Amino acid sequence: MKLSNTSEYAIRILSFMARNPERKYAAKYLIEQLKISDKYLRRILTTLSKEGIITSSQGREGGYTFQKKIQDIFLSDIIDATEGMEKYLGCVLGFKECSDENPCAFHRQWVTTRAKIVHDFQETSLTDLNLNANIKF
Repeated sequence: MKLSNTSEYAIRILSFMARNPERKYAAKYLIEQLKISDKYLRRILTTLSKEGIITSSQGREGGYTFQKKIQDIFLSDIIDATEGMEKYLGCVLGFKECSDENPCAFHRQWVTTRAKIVHDFQETSLTDLNLNANIKF
C-alpha cells in the first residue's frame, strides 16, 4: 500500500512545520527546504488550510501556522484532508461489492491488515512522528 504523493507531501510539510510548531512558515521557505514545486506546495497548503489543520495569514509577515495543536493532528486527518480515508477502507482488489457476506479472494486476510493500518493512521499524531523518527527533509 502506498499513500498518494499529495498525502506524502502533506505529511512531510506538516512534520517539518511541527519541528517548531509556534513558528510562522512562509511558503517560499517551505519550498526551498522541502524541494516541493511552488504550485504543488501552495495547493497542498490551501487544502490543509481549508480543512482547518493550518491557517494562513497574508502580507509581508504572512505565512502558515498550525490551527490545531500538533498532538491533535493525526495521520488520518491529513490523509482525509488530501485524498480521503475511503481509499483505505475498501476492497484491496478494487471490487465494489466486497464484504464479510460477499468477500473477494483476499478479503479475510485484508480485513485484519486494514483495521491495523486505519488504527495506526488514527492514533499517530504529528507529535508521535517527530518523536519516533529522525526525518530527513
